[in-house]
Amino acid sequence: ADKHLLGYAVKKSGTDFTATARECLENSLKMAGVDQKDMVNAVSTGYGRKNVTFANDTKTEIGCHGSGCFLYFPKSITVIDIGGQDNKVIKLDDKGRRISFKMNRKCAAGTGAFLEKTARYMGFNTVDIGSLLDRAENAVPISGVCAVFAESEVISHLSEGVPAEDIMFGAVRSLTDRAVQLMRRIKAEPEFALI
Repeated sequence: ADKHLLGYAVKKSGTDFTATARECLENSLKMAGVDQKDMVNAVSTGYGRKNVTFANDTKTEIGCHGSGCFLYFPKSITVIDIGGQDNKVIKLDDKGRRISFKMNRKCAAGTGAFLEKTARYMGFNTVDIGSLLDRAENAVPISGVCAVFAESEVISHLSEGVPAEDIMFGAVRSLTDRAVQLMRRIKAEPEFALI
């Protein structure tokens, strides 16, 4: 009722979505200090939502993102989700109804997974991306519309001696440009929520 999260867990899904969901549930309940018998309802979302055996219902990510953002920002809003596997831009009216959305699922080059892979290829972890960007001076263009081609550009830049931080800056700029293209396609308007 007071909009405070009582328990949560984050874990890479791996190959067994069902086991991962169960482990996350157990960790979340433990953090909240309750038992599963105290659960009134469970709803699953995301790509693996049908593998969550304890869920009473499933909802799409688009619906959940819209509802969650509208709960905290009850007004006309544009929700921008830079996800690991795809990007989504959702436009809500002042009643929280979805009036438009676009999704980029054709290529990983504009997603969080691309940033993770770029960092990893250069010998860094995801947590290092922020500090790399703090040191960046020039965003090196990464124009590949496909993750494989973009990765080739990263390799080429590294072989030319371009600093890793400038390559990461270029990767982030490339991802941002793709998100802006989606925003233009739905005629996004302020205010925005980035998730």
